[in-house]
Amino acid sequence: MPRMQWLTGATVVQKKALLTTSLGWMLDSMDMMLFSLVLVDLQRDLHMSASVSGLLMSLALVSAAFGGIFFGWFADKVGRTHALILSMLIYSIFTACCGLAHTVLELGIFRVLLGLGIGGEWAAGGALVAETWPDEHRGKAIGIAQASWALGYALGAAITALILPHFGWRVVFFVGVLPALVTLWIRKSVGEPEIWKAKAATVPIRAMFQGNLGIATLVTASMNAASLFAWWGLFTWVPRFLSLPAAQGGRGLSIVQASSWTIVMQAGTFSGYLAFGYLADYFGRKKTYIAFLLIAAVLVPVYAHAPGNTSLLLLGPVVGFFGTGFFSGFSVIASEAFPTAIRGTAMGIVYNLGRFLGAGSPYIIGFITDKSGIVLALSSISIAFAAAALIATRLTETKGHALT
Repeated sequence: MPRMQWLTGATVVQKKALLTTSLGWMLDSMDMMLFSLVLVDLQRDLHMSASVSGLLMSLALVSAAFGGIFFGWFADKVGRTHALILSMLIYSIFTACCGLAHTVLELGIFRVLLGLGIGGEWAAGGALVAETWPDEHRGKAIGIAQASWALGYALGAAITALILPHFGWRVVFFVGVLPALVTLWIRKSVGEPEIWKAKAATVPIRAMFQGNLGIATLVTASMNAASLFAWWGLFTWVPRFLSLPAAQGGRGLSIVQASSWTIVMQAGTFSGYLAFGYLADYFGRKKTYIAFLLIAAVLVPVYAHAPGNTSLLLLGPVVGFFGTGFFSGFSVIASEAFPTAIRGTAMGIVYNLGRFLGAGSPYIIGFITDKSGIVLALSSISIAFAAAALIATRLTETKGHALT
């Protein structure tokens, strides 16, 4: 069978579901990361310290946790595509509003509100793809959707590099309204999965806290908390690490250089997302997930202590490959761990409990940066990657399991 026959031979319904989720996650990533990419200018104009900047990042993650739990439930009750549409409208509108902020308080309010929408995107999109693709190709399909996150990050970096030097950070945020246009196409073209129509509301939510489902909830939520702590701590502060003057522990790159290097790193991230899906469909979800996390734990301090900018540039895509590629695994594992009737709710809860517990990462890494320098702060993130790998040893392998 040709290597891409699984994709080219998919049904129209499957392709539309995959495209919908991919676009949603791509623009979600773009909007969320614009803050990090313009952080240097924000700190200067609004007189923010590293700790306050980290606090604003953390507030958005906390609100995203609440939004994700709500929209997961909403996706089970009303539908996957309806949840996608509403969440995208919310985060696009309030990302644009960030460009209107003139005080730290105003910016914080807009960050909290956009976080509500961003949090709702993951569970609804993950459930939509999982429920429209067959067991043997689910990992690869979700890997493609997850890879769109890297495209969104790179798109945000490209927009920042093109707009920020000429028009300022406010116009960068105004671009965040673009996802609202995608919702028009979703509303017209994408239907609900047949399995959801048949099984909606047939299992009580309390079931996810009982028996084997209760164990799955505990393991996936705590595992996600550790991995999200690591991811948010690393990738919200890498742009700052690249642009911070060498005298303060950074690499002293210009905003254009830092954005360009971020795009290079996202090339590795994109490859990691895709590769994880293929590896997980072949070797299994659990082994692949643990391997990615352990390798990331080793690579992060090596990256932070890279002896020169050339080695840093070469290491960036490798760190992106393993330090982000594991996300494809969490989407697959969580979607297969719970029955259809509560899949959206369960995915929203386990992902966003993890997001809530890991939301302090940007603030904590910012605090460590203020006290001990950004190199030590970034290096300490390896502890969280290792902890996530340890928790993942308690997973039940779901490769080849049909959705219930």
